Amino acid sequence: MTLREITEERERKTLSPFAALSVQSEGRLWPIEPCPIRTCYQRDIDRIVHSKAFRRLMHKTQVFLSPEGDHYRTRMTHTLEVARIARTICRGLRLNQDLAEAAAYGHDLGHTPFGHAGEKALSSMLDKPFRHNEQSLRVVDKLERDGAGLNLTYEVRMGILGHTGDFIPETLEGQIVRTSDRIAYINHDIDDAMRAGILTEADIPAQIAEILGHSHSQRINTLVENMISLYKDKTVNRNNATLIFTTHYCELLDLFNRQDNIYIAKSNDKVYLTNMYDGFNIRSELLKSRQFYNNVFRTAVNYDELMQLKKELKVWKNS
Repeated sequence: MTLREITEERERKTLSPFAALSVQSEGRLWPIEPCPIRTCYQRDIDRIVHSKAFRRLMHKTQVFLSPEGDHYRTRMTHTLEVARIARTICRGLRLNQDLAEAAAYGHDLGHTPFGHAGEKALSSMLDKPFRHNEQSLRVVDKLERDGAGLNLTYEVRMGILGHTGDFIPETLEGQIVRTSDRIAYINHDIDDAMRAGILTEADIPAQIAEILGHSHSQRINTLVENMISLYKDKTVNRNNATLIFTTHYCELLDLFNRQDNIYIAKSNDKVYLTNMYDGFNIRSELLKSRQFYNNVFRTAVNYDELMQLKKELKVWKNS
């Protein structure tokens, strides 16, 4: 037996009956020879991590556009946090950690620079809203490798597409990535705001702190434990289930409304958390980001005309 086959056999023996086994994958856009060492999902992890789009995540900021300091989150660190949270939940539920990790690494590959302000800027220039989850799928399917794409497995691709929006991944692992993304960004964006001096622990509503925890690590741990304890002793059919938190925990998370990069918590119509961008004094940077996108967009649309002008200038220069 190859190392891959040994791993696949171990999955059959140790994972939950509702896990997405590597040998049961619905395959890739076009078939390739199996790797003798890695399962199909482990191979997808490597394909994403070694891609150019993944490396670009380190330069994309998360909430704060140009923070002063090395300790604020970027899309890269956010992606790593999502992957770790997803693997932890999958381990607790005996699901396929490799599938979750691959989908987590790829979920934000199509995200715009300048946070969600970039999404809004692009949406204003297109005929339809720009959705980064759809762009992430486009990156792995059509843009990477000079248009050849990464040729990922169906389950990883749907995990990437379904990490936000109306589409829910069929696999429980994909749904866990969706949940882990929410756990990560809600908590680390608050942590970054505290690091910037905009918020303090005292600003967190008491009803949230008393249940979810009084620190960044406590809140993440509480949500991860809730997800695992809620499903570990239950029969979950991955063909018709949707993994969510308990109702009370969902209500607490819904107190945090994410609107146009402004994070607030509401309870009884009282605003607890103030506008981060007002405190950080970077509204001018938001305007700059919109102007940047406008210039890039116009350049891309008029690319053929610019290339023709360049040729004419070259001819004129040499004449």
